[in-house]
Amino acid sequence: MTQTPSARRRRTRTAARTALLCAALLGLTAPTTVASPAPAPGTGPGGGGGRDCVRTENPRDPRARQVLEIAHKAKNELALNSVELRVTIDGHEVATDALGQSMTGVPAEPDMHFRAGSVAFAHIATGLLQLVEEKKVRLDDTVERWLPDLPKAEQITVRMLANNTTGLHDYVTDPAFGAELEAHPFKHWTPAELLAFPLKHSFWYEPGTSWSYSHANYLLLTTVIEKITGTRIDTFMKERVWKPLGLRNTRNNFTPDIPRPVLHAFTSDRGLYEESTFWNPSWTTAPGAVITTDVCDLARSAEGIGKGELISPRSYRTLLDPGTVGLGGASPTCPASICLKQTEAQHFGLGVIVVNGWLVQNPSFSGYQAIQAYLPSKRLAIAVSATKTATTPDGNQAEVVAQRIAAKLAPGTPLTID
Repeated sequence: MTQTPSARRRRTRTAARTALLCAALLGLTAPTTVASPAPAPGTGPGGGGGRDCVRTENPRDPRARQVLEIAHKAKNELALNSVELRVTIDGHEVATDALGQSMTGVPAEPDMHFRAGSVAFAHIATGLLQLVEEKKVRLDDTVERWLPDLPKAEQITVRMLANNTTGLHDYVTDPAFGAELEAHPFKHWTPAELLAFPLKHSFWYEPGTSWSYSHANYLLLTTVIEKITGTRIDTFMKERVWKPLGLRNTRNNFTPDIPRPVLHAFTSDRGLYEESTFWNPSWTTAPGAVITTDVCDLARSAEGIGKGELISPRSYRTLLDPGTVGLGGASPTCPASICLKQTEAQHFGLGVIVVNGWLVQNPSFSGYQAIQAYLPSKRLAIAVSATKTATTPDGNQAEVVAQRIAAKLAPGTPLTID
């Protein structure tokens, strides 16, 4: 749901859909240590030797042929530079492929790594529900003990941070932030710098009374989790989500680096079609939760989160609806384009979007577009990553590819994100 402001437009509807605090407020600054170096090519997961994410060769399953035909057609129709995809049913591969090129003369491969943005929110929320089960925190605990300087901290609960009902503005849609990001795409942002933008505004509404998307919520939630557990968020996610789900190629990076092999990205966000692979992603979420992945891990993440494998049935029900259904809608203080109406058919759960029974995350920023989607009724997981050419239409085109695959494999259950 992360969106990059464009030089030519402010994508108000998209940002609304998806949408100075000092360091003492958070105890959250970029760590002085850095992540371990990426393995050399051919020496580790996704590195070429012992590759564990490879394309389906000579598929016999007619569903695989249908999926691959859809992907090829969509790549051409949408003028995409690359399309990477993996589809599984009940955990079994239907099709895995990579079409197009990473960069000129370099073919796209399924094991190439790309930025996964808000997919981390689904992992954070799953870990949070584990803490609730362990009675280390309650969702309805207010956050003043961990964030004592946050305005309205005595009213804001952990649940509100996780389900986007605090009323905090989203810094990503703030024109001042957009102008700075556009001018300086390589800038490293600290959490205090990012939170300064929403905290200069009054709240959209009283906490818990409506719904609006804000990246600030997950910045703050990360701090709460780190203070509860005494564990850095990247370690927390690795121990509680990535390892248990077998996500061998999903990891955090404290720098703009991406583990090899890399799927390169390109964008026209600043008016000129340019490479954006190593633009600094520090603004997208909290340090330690800035993740990269490959399409096989993305499909496994969709399945594991979508089935609730790591949480209890009760927690899974909360994941699907933590109290958001019925909230949102226009009010005297919040326009309908910001406070989106949350319905049974489409609403925000805990770190996931629920769309007609699908559980979804759909990151899109700095030229990277992706989606992970899982339909429990069909045990169907769809993962797509896409990169753009200069003529690719606006919007997350990975969603479009996934929607077409879903229409073929799960007719009658549209994967349509408004």
